[in-house]
Amino acid sequence: MNLTRKVLASVAALAASFATVQVITEAPSQAAISCSGTITYRKALPASNPVMELVIYYNSTNGGTNSACVNHLGATYGKTAHTWVQLVRCYETVKNGTCTGAASSKVDDNDYSYYAGPVGLTGTANSCVGADGGLVWNGTQYRIYTSAQGC
Repeated sequence: MNLTRKVLASVAALAASFATVQVITEAPSQAAISCSGTITYRKALPASNPVMELVIYYNSTNGGTNSACVNHLGATYGKTAHTWVQLVRCYETVKNGTCTGAASSKVDDNDYSYYAGPVGLTGTANSCVGADGGLVWNGTQYRIYTSAQGC
């Protein structure tokens, strides 16, 4: 299995693993979704010389709106690399912070030079969210899968 198929399989597996209940995909209000607002989560990989970061944002419009983007950093900035991001609104959060998905954004999954996203969900004011994002660079997959955030 080539690397692209492995990445796509990983993204599909993640979408399935976000929920032990039925995941309902909703079309977010596109006017409300952007990579802006208050940053509620930010992490870069690898820590020593980052090539990507996953950022989750929140703003209070539309009953609360969360969005997520994966940004290229350092050596990957301006260079085409397979990049993806998805956001999930949690139905339930267990002790270790695992998010059981109630609704998920679309997956933005393509070859990009600067960022993947924004993806987002509205109506998240009283909910936790989780995100998955990553990038493949020089044959290495960098991936961040968050626990429940913004609770």
